[in-house]
Amino acid sequence: MQSFGYVRIVVVASLAGMLFGFDTAVIAGVTHSLVSEFALTPGGLGWAVSSALWGTLLGALAIGSPADRFGSRDLLRWVGFLYMVSAIGCAIAWNLPTFLVFRFLAGVAIGSSSVLAPVYISEISPAERRGALVGLFQINIVVGILLAYCSNFLVAGVVDAAIAWRVKLAVAVLPAATFFVLLFTIPNSPRWLALKGRVDEARRSLERLGSSDPSDAIGRYSAPVAGLAEARLSWRLHRRPILLAVSLAAFNQLSGINAILYYLGDIFAAAGFSAWSADLQSVAIGATNLAATLVGLSLIDRIGRRTLLLIGSVGTAVALVGVALIMATAAARGWLLPLLVLFIASFAVSQGAVIWVYLSEIFPTAVRARGQGLGSAAHWILNAMISAAFPVIAAHSKATPFAFFAIAMVVQFIVVLTCFPETRGVALERMEDVMRSRPRSA
Repeated sequence: MQSFGYVRIVVVASLAGMLFGFDTAVIAGVTHSLVSEFALTPGGLGWAVSSALWGTLLGALAIGSPADRFGSRDLLRWVGFLYMVSAIGCAIAWNLPTFLVFRFLAGVAIGSSSVLAPVYISEISPAERRGALVGLFQINIVVGILLAYCSNFLVAGVVDAAIAWRVKLAVAVLPAATFFVLLFTIPNSPRWLALKGRVDEARRSLERLGSSDPSDAIGRYSAPVAGLAEARLSWRLHRRPILLAVSLAAFNQLSGINAILYYLGDIFAAAGFSAWSADLQSVAIGATNLAATLVGLSLIDRIGRRTLLLIGSVGTAVALVGVALIMATAAARGWLLPLLVLFIASFAVSQGAVIWVYLSEIFPTAVRARGQGLGSAAHWILNAMISAAFPVIAAHSKATPFAFFAIAMVVQFIVVLTCFPETRGVALERMEDVMRSRPRSA
């Protein structure tokens, strides 16, 4: 599975991550315009910004069962179409309710992407390279965020201010349309096809992926899951992967990553920095995020998922303790940027690189999308809750949120060390054996 065609197929599927990142971040460049255009109160602006987050929860929860039934590839086509519709709708919205509906639909597409693309890539990837290949989805999320910031900056410089916000939102149509068209050039997952008994199609899919022995691969895909095509996600049968998925997603958000990214300017302001300085330092944070993500994905198939999570737990905990002390004492504020850079680097190289890979690996093929959806839903609901609570708590105590996040990272270290099995290099058909084993380093 090393042909150019195989690499192209993985890249096409991973572009869902770029749309994920772009649609998540583009809202940052239009908030002031939304306030004036729709005469929003602070509460109304909160609804406008958070409407997509609640859509992500619905998308992540609802897409798993259809994906297991109809295949991730075909559902991704509908997601690509939904990205186009939501971008156009947000750009032409004539009142706040209309805008909220289309932003909610964008969220549904984002949440669905967080399930479908990692599952698809995981199922077509060889075990020895699965971490890095699924990780392309995370790289594209980070790239999409940077592209949204760059696009917002460029549009603001060349388009009349009265309509610039609409153009910023409309730009997303271009990558969405490209993604939608390219999806018609990639095959269904051969594992999913074999599970459904569509052996001839599975063989053709494997040939397109460059498999040297499609018949042998189909035999391996089919044997462990015979008769399980209609299996249900069950607490009795899948207790451990369910607990792993929910806990990994929970710790991902309990690190404070999205609260910190959403309120980065406010955090610098609270520490006494000017708006210009905060913007400049935010660029450094964004660049660190991308660089550390690339490092994490270069290591994930070498040293393993579990090891990266343990390293990241230590780095994020140390950084968060430092930030909490700065906020509590109003001293040594010159250390704030280095500590936040350490936090972002530690997160991106560990949780950021690992989450979508691990969630896509640990469930059996027959329920993989539903399991991924459960983990993604836990991720999105905690994202919404923590992001809403952060400014309220920080208004009473600047240090408290960071102290809480630091404690959560210490707990994560203990849980990963004692409960998480290593999945590096394990064939998906053998993953159930790993789920029954005691945690160990690979």
